[in-house]
Amino acid sequence: MKFRPGARLDAGQVQDRRGAGGRGVAVGGGVGTLLVVVVLALLGVDVPVGGGGADVSLQSGGENLSQSCRTGADANQRDDCRIVGVVNSVQSYWSGHVDGYREAPTNFFSGSVQTGCGGATSAVGPFYCPADQQIYIDLRFYDDLRSRFGAKGGPFAEAYVIAHEYGHHVQHLLRTDERVGNDREGETSGSVRLELQADCYAGVWAANAVETGFIEELTQQDIADGLDAAAAVGDDRIQERATGRVDRESWTHGSAASRQKWFDTGYRTGDPRRCDTFATNAL
Repeated sequence: MKFRPGARLDAGQVQDRRGAGGRGVAVGGGVGTLLVVVVLALLGVDVPVGGGGADVSLQSGGENLSQSCRTGADANQRDDCRIVGVVNSVQSYWSGHVDGYREAPTNFFSGSVQTGCGGATSAVGPFYCPADQQIYIDLRFYDDLRSRFGAKGGPFAEAYVIAHEYGHHVQHLLRTDERVGNDREGETSGSVRLELQADCYAGVWAANAVETGFIEELTQQDIADGLDAAAAVGDDRIQERATGRVDRESWTHGSAASRQKWFDTGYRTGDPRRCDTFATNAL
């Protein structure tokens, strides 16, 4: 994945909270429980919700992303700037395809963070909080994606994760998340359908990424890395690696094969209308 060297990055779409720390973890129910969806959930990690957010100044080793991440050339050189470029590209696409689209910032954090959905630690992985309409990620998750989940990794595998979370933002804006209700576990549950649709939306962005003006080139190897990452975080893969068995009735995200299928559907069609996972029995 290569960025256009002269593309102008908007680092304001990313808030860098690394090194700022959190204020503990709030536990309890409340708004946002459903969409604080994380790949570690099946390993027994609780997703805490409740409480409020904290204002943290931008910082990362004394650097401000607006100073270090200015162009596509920076995105081709630095990991954090690459994610800024991905965020810019994803939001550029959806702003032109969702009426009234509201930009959602991505937050880099380390260790723990306070959100509109309560406190969370880096153990829960990347997530979208609908209460404050923001994405949160500890960039060290990408190491876990390779070492813990067995993905091959690569820049586009990282981009897939971000694009998937922005898929949840689109679902929230369109109120698709309301269709899940209490149907949160099982092979064909509302939760699984929501996750697979977010995978499809990630594929749709990938199909249109070059047209956003930020990305110069996506190769077939990039797409293969994205498909590999999607499979690595399938419920069956996670369960088998963690326990040696597969329990379909507890699934919340979908199988490896289904996650690949829906990402590929989005990528092949480039059309978000083909991502209606709630209208099919063929997940």
